[in-house]
Amino acid sequence: MSFEQFTGTDTYLASAELRDAVNVAIALERPLLIRGEPGTGKTMLAEAIAEDLGLELLTWNVKSTSKARDGLYVYDTVQRLNDARFGDRDVSDIRRYIKLGPLGRAFSEPRRVVLLIDEIDKADMEFPNDLLHELDRMSFMIDETGETVTARKRPIVVITSNNEKELPDAFLRRCVFHYIAFPDEELMADIVRVHHPDLEAALLRQVLIAFYWLRDQPEVRKRPSTSELIDWIAALRQAGIAAERMEEELPFLGVLLKREQDFEAVNQRQVRRRVGRVN
Repeated sequence: MSFEQFTGTDTYLASAELRDAVNVAIALERPLLIRGEPGTGKTMLAEAIAEDLGLELLTWNVKSTSKARDGLYVYDTVQRLNDARFGDRDVSDIRRYIKLGPLGRAFSEPRRVVLLIDEIDKADMEFPNDLLHELDRMSFMIDETGETVTARKRPIVVITSNNEKELPDAFLRRCVFHYIAFPDEELMADIVRVHHPDLEAALLRQVLIAFYWLRDQPEVRKRPSTSELIDWIAALRQAGIAAERMEEELPFLGVLLKREQDFEAVNQRQVRRRVGRVN
């Protein structure tokens, strides 16, 4: 491949399969659709691509009320009306009141950028299909001015989904897809060392045992994520918790578990484990 390839960064450890997916999407000039459970680094991937390739990152945080048109541009009719009634600005120039959205800005930038469309599945079912035309043609028209905005450099488009709803087949056909699996213990140890490079080996071993034990408990509905593990280790180190203590209890569970039911279920299991050891 002749283009500059994504290899990951010092703070974002990408698997070989993920690196391949990114580079194939860049080579084919297709959007990269990323799925995976919360905390697997979907959003951070776009940041890592921008950092590694030295490109600007534009972010479009999709909401339930988002419309595809919002990503292209917004015509601020309210501001124009206010200026006409109370201001001294020339309201005849409609271009003053056209504000490009993230997708519109990505098309209009003179240099290539990375565009993150984050959590596309939050919007309604028509949202992905409404993006197809613009993503395929890499251009759009501003109806109020008749101006056509065409991408000078095709952006690298990263789209994330939490799989809250199925995306249309027509949209999926135009994407390169990759599912980010939750890191195994070996990869997680490498990730932890990036954030806590001087963490003692014994404590790292104990926190990973506890972390994956928590994730395996069937009663836990919201399983702790990578970012919560990093925060938990920071709390343990700040309090001076030794590895030996981790064998008997799990301090600061509120950093890892965020539901009352999960907290109670894990506490009950810990009590049963202690009783079993005593007997």
